[in-house]
Amino acid sequence: MDILHSQILGEGKPLLVLHGYFGMSDNWKTLGNQFSEDFQVHLIDQRNHGRSFHTAAFNYDLLAEDIYNYIDFHQLDDVYLIGHSMGGKTAMLFASKYPELVAKLIIVDISPKAYDPHHNAILAGLNSIDFTLQNTRGKVDKQLSEYIPEFGVRQFLLKNVYWKEKGVLDFRFNLQSLTENNPEVGKALPANATFSKPTLFLRGEKSGYIIPEEQMIINNHFPNHKVVTIKNAGHWLHAENPKDFYKEVCEFLQ
Repeated sequence: MDILHSQILGEGKPLLVLHGYFGMSDNWKTLGNQFSEDFQVHLIDQRNHGRSFHTAAFNYDLLAEDIYNYIDFHQLDDVYLIGHSMGGKTAMLFASKYPELVAKLIIVDISPKAYDPHHNAILAGLNSIDFTLQNTRGKVDKQLSEYIPEFGVRQFLLKNVYWKEKGVLDFRFNLQSLTENNPEVGKALPANATFSKPTLFLRGEKSGYIIPEEQMIINNHFPNHKVVTIKNAGHWLHAENPKDFYKEVCEFLQ
């Protein structure tokens, strides 16, 4: 059985962190170090991301099962679970399937509803890369910029570019599987999935992922929840306003 790769920091009650689509555990290193003063932090690479295993199959049932296997392997119990975006969907499904393993749940800028596939430009840009031609990070960035004008988004994606061997660059994520399974990423939480323990939804003030009209949908799945808005932040609120993000998470977990 494949076990997800992780970075484990600190001591105490386990706090598991799940990154978003095209992300990896490294994105959470700074906050992870802060959280590790109070918790045993597990920064996890989900399948087809970071340093975890690659598979052709990719959907939320598999991602939730991966977390179950990870918790079982590390003999964890009563965990705190944070998930951002795609990681939030994994966390929601996992908590609804295995409520006995989760003490509290934190969902970052995603709701249980279905989202239309909207990463087309990113996928087109990534799939346009030929590492025999784009053989430096600068050339990869230049090629991506034809599809992705936002500098911050490109920087985020470039974190996944590494030297596979001397002179040969590659992506850490499994681009083929993520491209083929892109429709899976936006899927809704199953209608009957519920989790009744304390749940915190954090939304970015400038993000459109959680809107007030979704309050009822969230309530159907998570009756014991609250939504908090992080000021001056969009979808990547943990990176854009880490101070307020850290404060809200700590208050909720304490």
